[in-house]
Amino acid sequence: MPDPDWSLWRSFGAVVEHGSLSAAARALGLSQPTLGRHVEALEQALGMSLFERTLTGFHATDTALKLYEPVLAAQQALAEAALIAEGASAALTGSVRITSSTVMCHYVLPPFLNDLRQSFPQVAIELVPSDSAENLLLREADIAVRMFRPTQLELITRKLGESPIVTCAHESYILRRGRPERPEQLVEHDLIGFDRSELLIGAARRMGFELKRSDFIVRTDSQTNAWELIKAGLGVGFAQQLLVAETRGMVPLLPDFRPPPLEVWLTTHRELFTSRRIRAIYDRLGEGLSRFLARTL
Repeated sequence: MPDPDWSLWRSFGAVVEHGSLSAAARALGLSQPTLGRHVEALEQALGMSLFERTLTGFHATDTALKLYEPVLAAQQALAEAALIAEGASAALTGSVRITSSTVMCHYVLPPFLNDLRQSFPQVAIELVPSDSAENLLLREADIAVRMFRPTQLELITRKLGESPIVTCAHESYILRRGRPERPEQLVEHDLIGFDRSELLIGAARRMGFELKRSDFIVRTDSQTNAWELIKAGLGVGFAQQLLVAETRGMVPLLPDFRPPPLEVWLTTHRELFTSRRIRAIYDRLGEGLSRFLARTL
């Protein structure tokens, strides 16, 4: 038989990574029967079984795991080749995929994206709200607005500024429960915080103040949901100062109790930076966000 084509290897890699036909099909945007036919065709071409079929999914054999390493390397090499080709494009048409945290995507970026659409009407904007680090190399995003400093060598990155974090509550909560005047009074209030994440607990500890998970009477691991809970008057929480200042009814508290600010970085892959379209969006977005963040200083 002829050598298996790349589509079979690509499907094979997705099944190894995700552990089932259904999950791999969703990741690749293909149907489950198509993935099944690809796996069977590859096994037939190679003359070996690559997976153990069980009720819980597809389990890769030892041979399959060895094959997966060069397939993954090939996938990354093809992705890099696509980046180089994209970087050579001089057109101001097409699409640009931008990712950032859910809070930034839902509450901060929309006005800036409106400006981008007015300035570059032939460029489609794809927005990916995510609190995980999307992979720029594999084109999960073209541009990322990160709330931390990226460290990958392949990335072009620029610090836009800092977004201070403040303690806050809605005026309806303050009318009902009063306002804390000192940090140690926080535990006497209804605190809104994370469920499984210890981000707030760790930040408080670094400031010399102890908080426990049980101190947060309302808990969620969704940052946008936490902000909506604070806005609804359910309790005292922590949010970006720029959101508090622009939201009616929100009151900043404890001016001397300031968690570390969030650094805001604009990032793209070095190969994409030479694309006229992506460079234009990168520069315009960076200018707007820099001015916006400077207002919080």
